[in-house]
Amino acid sequence: MNKNLGKRLLLAAAACIVVAVGISYYYFFTSMLKGDSTEYVYIDDDDTIDSVLVKLRPIANAHSMSAFSMLANHTSYAQHVRSGRYALTPGAGALTVFRHMKNGLQSPISLTVPSVRTADKLASELSRKLMIDSTALYRALTDEPTCRKYGYDTATIVCMFIPNTYDIYWNTSVDRLLDRMKKESEHFWEGERNEKANALHLTPVQVITLASIVDEETANDSEKPMVAGMYYKRLNIRNAEYPNGMPLQADPTIKFAWKRFDLKRIYNNLLHIDSPYNTYVNPGLPPGPIRIPSVAGIDAVLNLVHHDYIYMCAKEDFSGTHNFARTYKEHLQNAAKYSKALNERGIK
Repeated sequence: MNKNLGKRLLLAAAACIVVAVGISYYYFFTSMLKGDSTEYVYIDDDDTIDSVLVKLRPIANAHSMSAFSMLANHTSYAQHVRSGRYALTPGAGALTVFRHMKNGLQSPISLTVPSVRTADKLASELSRKLMIDSTALYRALTDEPTCRKYGYDTATIVCMFIPNTYDIYWNTSVDRLLDRMKKESEHFWEGERNEKANALHLTPVQVITLASIVDEETANDSEKPMVAGMYYKRLNIRNAEYPNGMPLQADPTIKFAWKRFDLKRIYNNLLHIDSPYNTYVNPGLPPGPIRIPSVAGIDAVLNLVHHDYIYMCAKEDFSGTHNFARTYKEHLQNAAKYSKALNERGIK
């Protein structure tokens, strides 16, 4: 009897262990997700364990939520909630998700630097994709000591933002973002691009500034080297008529000076604005870029076409390309055709 009882007790204990293991596996190791696709949870600096659970609940199974809560209650996680963007992948159990969130093992985002016109718009757009406060970022971009730290001023700091896509942590700080952009900018200008800029006797900032004008003039990538070549030629003209250099006379800089980006036509009364960005009055490049240019725009400047044209005017067919001219007389003829087309369409 005692021997049989011992066997039964042993079997019962083994059964209990199997059940306990099964329950533990079910709660801690089966997929935490309700669905079959990866979900992301964004934890802010001011989140608590309660708000973390609220964010997890809509996408997690009930049993996994129980396991996650148990782990949180028996560790120091509630006192050390770590911000970040955390991935919940299909098959990952509550224990795996909890470890990642407790240890700050977050998933980076793919951040694409937008090609925008102003620093406040840049701050606004980046803050939509990062935990960064837009006001804090804008304050840094318009702070002279901060800009000097990275080798720029408030007019040129946006040159540091090369519009590529980067893997970056969602909860990165303003300082870390600027450090990262500085590093990426230096990498972008290493080697061939820097050599091409030197051959043109332009700095990277000057290349980017010229590229920003080129991008505003045309969205046609194949035409951009021609447009860049025309402006580059104007930059280097020195004669009796233009002893200090020929003004670029770039209409997009007038829009930037007025901050009126919706203008369809640039009338004579707009050309007298007192602004360093008025390239009808001031020779040379403006103080900084009038937008964050595309990589295509930057490379168009570095690979500009050397030609004899010093004037251009949008084509009257509204194709987005331009008629180029060597003489002012030819330019006036092109301008008259374009003006006529605008008038016929009622564009003011």
